[in-house]
Amino acid sequence: MTTVTVDIINEKAMKLLEDMELLQLIRVHTEVKENSNKSWIAKYKGAMTKQPIPDVDAQLKELRDGWE
Repeated sequence: MTTVTVDIINEKAMKLLEDMELLQLIRVHTEVKENSNKSWIAKYKGAMTKQPIPDVDAQLKELRDGWE
């Protein structure tokens, strides 16, 4: 079995895919759009830990000083 990702640009294509699925030629998996708020939250949840504000300020000052 081979997996292929397809971008649907016309609804007629989706109808064709559904028809092929009915013929048991393919299996269609739908996924949540990347732009949805829930997928964005799930993707980045826990990626950063909370830091005290003075620590963040010190890091920002260090980065800004590096540009000068």
